[in-house]
Amino acid sequence: MSALRILVTNDDGIHSRGLKVAEAIARTLADDVWVVAPESEQSGSSHSLTLTTPLRLRKVDDRHFSVTGTPTDCVMLASAHLMKDAQPTLVLSGVNRGVNAADDVTYSGTIAGAMEGCALDIPAIALSQAFNFAERREVQWDCAETHGPAVVRRLMEIGWPKDVLMNINFPDCAPGDVAGVDIVAQGKRELQEVVIDRRIDMRGYPYFWIGFRRERFSAKAGTDLGALSQRKISVTPLHLNLTETKVMETLKRSFAG
Repeated sequence: MSALRILVTNDDGIHSRGLKVAEAIARTLADDVWVVAPESEQSGSSHSLTLTTPLRLRKVDDRHFSVTGTPTDCVMLASAHLMKDAQPTLVLSGVNRGVNAADDVTYSGTIAGAMEGCALDIPAIALSQAFNFAERREVQWDCAETHGPAVVRRLMEIGWPKDVLMNINFPDCAPGDVAGVDIVAQGKRELQEVVIDRRIDMRGYPYFWIGFRRERFSAKAGTDLGALSQRKISVTPLHLNLTETKVMETLKRSFAG
């Protein structure tokens, strides 16, 4: 594996614990590591790009910067401005506080950071650490920090197509309790209810919080959720091209007739 020039980003913000874990993982693989992350949390921002307001770039030091925007903005600014003379050869996005599996990937800013790297033809990996939101236990960051380097290194040795990004989720357990690595498909949550919490501010005007109530379900084997339920690290290749080819061929035949 040739020398790497790694860009680290996330959606939890420049001050998040997971970003430090991602940087630690990157530094086991390369000395040339840059961190460009949102100034504030951007969870749920998906692959959004800031077009209607200006972006502010704050220099923390020579290799650490924050951006008043989304993970997509961060990767774009890094590639087109900060690192334009020598492009990154790998984008690591994360480590997210919470799983990014199944339906989550369509909302996730963490996935989007890797997606933007993929769109720029840079190998990209999204990293997330599962934890139990309901019980609010401590996030077991040492799971991702311990196992992340080996999984990322192995993926880089194998390689993958330019229009594919890798999605890695670490299970909610201690490093020693991890049962292995599973190469799996994106799953599907069986029960997920949107919760709209309507409240009233001090001036009498309504405002809203959007959240999700997730019920217990049986995770399907061969999926990211299934792997995590067995305390395995899930690795899922995600395609940037969203075309559904089987349906496309059916439509072609129907329209031709």
